[in-house]
Amino acid sequence: MQRPEAWPRPHPGEGAAAAQAGGPAPPARAGEPSGLRYYDDTFPSMKEQMVFEKNVFNKTSRTESEIAFFGGMTIVYKNSIDLFLYVVGSSYENELMLMSVLTCLFESLNHMLRKNVEKRWLLENMDGAFLVLDEIVDGGVILESDPQQVIQKVNFRVDDGGLTEQSVAQVLQSAKEQIKWSLLK
Repeated sequence: MQRPEAWPRPHPGEGAAAAQAGGPAPPARAGEPSGLRYYDDTFPSMKEQMVFEKNVFNKTSRTESEIAFFGGMTIVYKNSIDLFLYVVGSSYENELMLMSVLTCLFESLNHMLRKNVEKRWLLENMDGAFLVLDEIVDGGVILESDPQQVIQKVNFRVDDGGLTEQSVAQVLQSAKEQIKWSLLK
């Protein structure tokens, strides 16, 4: 069974999605393409990933539905202003579970970005977006689908100015505990 993939994806034309629209590729962060995560080797090369992303965007950008089936994959998606968020799983994945991951991602980003879920704010807070995504999905395994729990773990508050050293330390401690428990199983 393929693991679900979750990737915040800005609208083509600028920033992280310029490569998806056929433009020059944006600079990658620490060995990872900007804004997306693949948890298996369904698309082993970057070229195959880009073709898949372009096809998915072309299929989903013109419809008002929230789910699509494409290339043996179940795709749930949501758009907000100039941003498209996708969660992709195999055709055997439960659509409701994928939708709960997407809803959790959107609501957590909505809180983190102070209700400004759009490309500009997401790109400026990409480190926080990756922390949110890491709390929801780890290695393709869904860990959390409650946005309040994710927000609490990442420790974002509306009155905070974003990430603090304390919240980063808490996230690292939580990651250490999760690794410890996974090794003990």
